[in-house]
Amino acid sequence: MSFSVSFKKDEEVGEVSFRQDKTTVIQEARAFNESPINARRCRIILTKVLYLVYTGERFSRQEATDLFFGATKLFQNRDAVLRQIVYLAIKELAPFADDVIMVTASIMKDMQPNTEVVYRPNAIRALTRVVDPSMVQGLERYFKSAIVDRNPSVSCAALVSAYHLYFGAHEIVRRWGNEVLQAINMRPQLLGSTLGSFGGSFGLRLGGGHDESEPSVPSMSYMTQYHAIGLLYLSRQGDRIAVTKLIQQLGGQGQSLRNPFAICMLVRYAARIADEDPNMRSSLIEMLEGWLRHKSDMVNYEAARALCGMNGLTNEQLQRPITVLQMFLSSPRASLKFAAVRTLAELAQTRPAAVQSCNVDMENLITDSNRGVATYAIAALLKTGNESSVDRLIKQISGFMSEISDEFKVIVVDAIRSLAVKFPAKQTAILGFLADVLRDEGGYEFKRAVVEAIFDMVRSTGSNKETALAHLCEFIEDCEFTKLNVRILHLLGEEGPSMPEPHKYIRFIYNRVILENAIVRAAAVSSLVRFGAGDATLTSRIRVLLRRCLEDVDDEVRDRAALSLRLLEPTELSTSLLHTKTMPDLAELEAGLEAYVSGGDQQHDAPFDYDSVSRVTREEARAPKVEAVEEAPVEVARPGLEPLEAYAEQLSAVPQFASYGPLLASSPVTPTMLTESETEYVVAAVKHIFASHIVVQYSITNTLPEIVLENVAVVVGGAAEAGMEEEFIIPVASLSAASPSGTVYVSFARSPDYAFPLATLSNTLRFVSKEVDPTSGEPEPEGYSDEYQTEDLELGVADYMQPLQVDFAQEWEALAAAPSATETFALTALESLAAACTTLIELLGMTALGTSATPTNPNVHTMLLSGRVAGTAGLDTVLARVRMMYQPSDGVTMELSVRASSEDVCALVLSAIA
Repeated sequence: MSFSVSFKKDEEVGEVSFRQDKTTVIQEARAFNESPINARRCRIILTKVLYLVYTGERFSRQEATDLFFGATKLFQNRDAVLRQIVYLAIKELAPFADDVIMVTASIMKDMQPNTEVVYRPNAIRALTRVVDPSMVQGLERYFKSAIVDRNPSVSCAALVSAYHLYFGAHEIVRRWGNEVLQAINMRPQLLGSTLGSFGGSFGLRLGGGHDESEPSVPSMSYMTQYHAIGLLYLSRQGDRIAVTKLIQQLGGQGQSLRNPFAICMLVRYAARIADEDPNMRSSLIEMLEGWLRHKSDMVNYEAARALCGMNGLTNEQLQRPITVLQMFLSSPRASLKFAAVRTLAELAQTRPAAVQSCNVDMENLITDSNRGVATYAIAALLKTGNESSVDRLIKQISGFMSEISDEFKVIVVDAIRSLAVKFPAKQTAILGFLADVLRDEGGYEFKRAVVEAIFDMVRSTGSNKETALAHLCEFIEDCEFTKLNVRILHLLGEEGPSMPEPHKYIRFIYNRVILENAIVRAAAVSSLVRFGAGDATLTSRIRVLLRRCLEDVDDEVRDRAALSLRLLEPTELSTSLLHTKTMPDLAELEAGLEAYVSGGDQQHDAPFDYDSVSRVTREEARAPKVEAVEEAPVEVARPGLEPLEAYAEQLSAVPQFASYGPLLASSPVTPTMLTESETEYVVAAVKHIFASHIVVQYSITNTLPEIVLENVAVVVGGAAEAGMEEEFIIPVASLSAASPSGTVYVSFARSPDYAFPLATLSNTLRFVSKEVDPTSGEPEPEGYSDEYQTEDLELGVADYMQPLQVDFAQEWEALAAAPSATETFALTALESLAAACTTLIELLGMTALGTSATPTNPNVHTMLLSGRVAGTAGLDTVLARVRMMYQPSDGVTMELSVRASSEDVCALVLSAIA
């Protein structure tokens, strides 16, 4: 029986509005208590409830509980469609309601094998939401029976439910492996009248989601295979050998897979193992090439995409998947064309020579009615075309830029942006194109992409700089985005004074003082002063303009104007602030001033030595700094030292570490607090990495003045499992009110077989506790042994890494012959590309180069990372390129490519995500 809700004509019952009010719907839900039940009315009410849930409406616990148990009163109704939507309502309301476990018995009545098939899938899916993980073992026989049921709708529902139950009862679900394999090889029963219910069960993806009907395809009956493979991989993903056997078993010559969704999933697993395991690479590539000849276009494309995204393949090896994609370019189906041209455009970013054979076919797509297809075709052609084709492509692009969305406009602009460096002779034409599109309507991201492209041309070229600045001046006359106005004004202040006719820009800048908001006015004032300082003939005119700004209504504008007038006077101060390219290191300056202030009257006899503070460029000053945490009881050697130098100085004073060699890395710079600052014993930890040793420094503070701790040591657990051998512990003799803080060191040996041990270390303080006699102030002669458990300490990838600033393009090319690795990850828990960038930098401990730490597009972004890893032979450079795509439904999908001096380092970086 198909799942559908019938409605009478509007003139009979009135039009049903989907703009629902929660209070009204809750009132209408009283109809669930009526007798007899009006099935049609209850279906409509439940539909409204589900609509509110799916649109994010918040129900209180009491409201959700009332709706939940009100819906359960409809279980006995004979209307099949109402029964099905009741199960859907139960499933969606269960997370928000209380005591949902009470309906378990009612649901299980419809799970019995002799029950009408139409209800069993719905009952299985609903039961998953209401049961507690501790009850799964008692339901094991029901799920095992449902998994091997010959009706695909029942089997699919059981497999998807098992997928969700795995996260709470993984050991039990793992025992169902034989039944899952049996479901893959089982021939499904003909669907007959249950097609509608079966289609509904297909809509629930393995990762969750709503029930939606799948399109009717010949292989629909084998959808069980798709869900079964996903569950098998989930239970075996920690064992690479088991996953490899699964791929070989299901993807061999006698393969039993008949569902294209299942084969596509197997293709992705095979591609992942091929990247991870060099020993399996050749056989898996052969298997992927075999799928290029599959009868399903979906499988052909997935195999071609996997091969195109694989590192280390030659142009000859890429020719077969590229040929498949080239055939799709002429397909009448828009989805196939879009998928193929997008994959080719991505491949053209790194392997343009391999994609050149498709140029003729992609040029035919420039005029395609689907502008998404046309945009990716243009992006690929711009990467693979030659200098002679630039003018023609730009002319064709200009014809449809106004017809595509901002998302696709950004793709085109990013492709155009790279041409300015690749073909310097075409910069005039490129700049003209960018200036034209800058005048078009568009949102902030599109305008920002165009402005950034023009910025690149201003900084990298000389012949077109004046023209580019003129276009930017024209743009800010009618720019509605404050951030872009400020950035352009700053650029005009940097570049304008050095132009042949700097006075031309003053009018545009001063217009901003008259017409814009306070933020832009303040930026304009700061820009004007540079013109006055850079050209003596303009100084008097700039003073007149700045004096007018002294009466501005905003205090920041007035303050900047006053400072600017002072800077225009020929003094040493103005020279140091306006004409130097460097500035003092603010962290070092602050530390020096603090030391000077606290040094006493004798030190104050001489003035502070400002010239002793080191200078840094403005770019270096903008680099992110790690601040110290006040409550961390870790002493750093001297103010002004780098953190690594400070820790090295501190450790060099310990005789036991004299033979360890240079300190390679210390992490984190800010100590990790293992206790709360209000507890009786405050503990913080820092991990130090040497070539052959790992030292954990525990800084301990006793906050109880009436207690003395003696022979304080830290017992570390979990190190042996990670391949670390404990060498010795340096305890603290005593912690008392007179000396409440001390440092315990625990040293471990790095095994050659475990170059980069990763572990979760448990930490237990062991000491002898003695009470202090309140009369004498001395500790009692006798004490007792005691322990104090702290939080665990993670030894992760970032602990072996030092940030490093490099020229990424040059270093990436230099490591072309070095070991590399690439893997794709689905980061479903992250809600934006910005969150993904922040998380990756924290996990890896590497430096994001340039501005790549901040995504400029909310949907796609590439972040470039560099660092030095503390290996057993010293510090080695490691680079990473992260390509990310964000979709609200799927989260962040990320491709992480790593190049380093060894395969162990590549595996270390990838393990931070896996």
